[in-house]
Amino acid sequence: MKKIIWLIGVIIGFSSCGNESVNTPKPRAYPRIYYPQRGYVQAETGDCPYRFERPVYSRMEWDSTFFDEKAPNPCWFDLTFPDFNAKVHFSYFDVKDKNDLFRHINDAFKMAGKHSSKANYIDERILNKPGEVYGRIFEIDGPAASPLQLYLTDSTSHFLRGALYVRAKIHPDSLAPIYDFIKEDIAHVLNTFSWKKSL
Repeated sequence: MKKIIWLIGVIIGFSSCGNESVNTPKPRAYPRIYYPQRGYVQAETGDCPYRFERPVYSRMEWDSTFFDEKAPNPCWFDLTFPDFNAKVHFSYFDVKDKNDLFRHINDAFKMAGKHSSKANYIDERILNKPGEVYGRIFEIDGPAASPLQLYLTDSTSHFLRGALYVRAKIHPDSLAPIYDFIKEDIAHVLNTFSWKKSL
């Protein structure tokens, strides 16, 4: 009788082990992204001293305030990408003299450098275009708040600084395709950028 009870116990034990579900990790998932078809249109910049082409799926939003105060210059704007919850913030400054220019350039380097503690590396490229368009592009790889920053100047009168931000709590690897897509658009903005000549 004891052998039968023991045998039944063993059978029940084995049968209950067979019904156990095995936990397997889920595959890594990334958000599905729908990319718009590329196309560009001349940006309406009004009386501001620059012109460029922007993506048709972006919007220009003029900044009238800066930290709840009046923006230092009416030519500050955000180039927003609603499909990606992203924007490139552009700050424009009139250049008064060489010291003022060096101060703005130094500030641009400082802003890019603030991300170096979280960045894997910063790739810095010089921009030198016909029409007195000079500047630098800083591509910041890693979990930085802004993966791309830049500045443009004519070295005498104008200075424009830009910084890309994506509002999402997603790992940088997941955002990389969005950054790459927007970086191509920023490259088009820079390729078509020019200063308006004074009359």
